[in-house]
Amino acid sequence: MKSTIQFYISHTTEGYTAAGVEAGIVTQADSLDELMVNLREAVDLHFDGEEVGNFGYARTPAILVNYELTDVVHA
Repeated sequence: MKSTIQFYISHTTEGYTAAGVEAGIVTQADSLDELMVNLREAVDLHFDGEEVGNFGYARTPAILVNYELTDVVHA
């Protein structure tokens, strides 16, 4: 059983998007703070009324997000 659900976060001029790496869950928002709220809600809705174990996840999986920083200034 997997203990984490991984998401990749991307940023464009239109806002932020979180997409599940292995789970078919996607959400978006204008800010990172709002995205985290939306992400928790999207995960809850995805598994609502379902047995999480049937999807290969532990009963209460953690959410892991990956965000690649672009345009990083090197000293």
